[in-house]
Amino acid sequence: MSSLERTLPLLRCPQTHAPLVFEGDALVSTDPATRLKYMIKDDIPIMIIDEALTLSEEEWHTVMKKHGQTTEGSV
Repeated sequence: MSSLERTLPLLRCPQTHAPLVFEGDALVSTDPATRLKYMIKDDIPIMIIDEALTLSEEEWHTVMKKHGQTTEGSV
């Protein structure tokens, strides 16, 4: 288990403070309104809001489902 995986429960989306899920080379916010994706470079998550990517609703739902997150009632 990497140090990033160990600290993931402590990390939150800097914009919404929602929990994050580890998805490949990124962290994805569980917030359905923003659907932000923060890239990881050299094992360091880039948690700068202006550099985050916004996932489509379909992409976000797929990621959330993969990680067992409930998306019912989301935007």
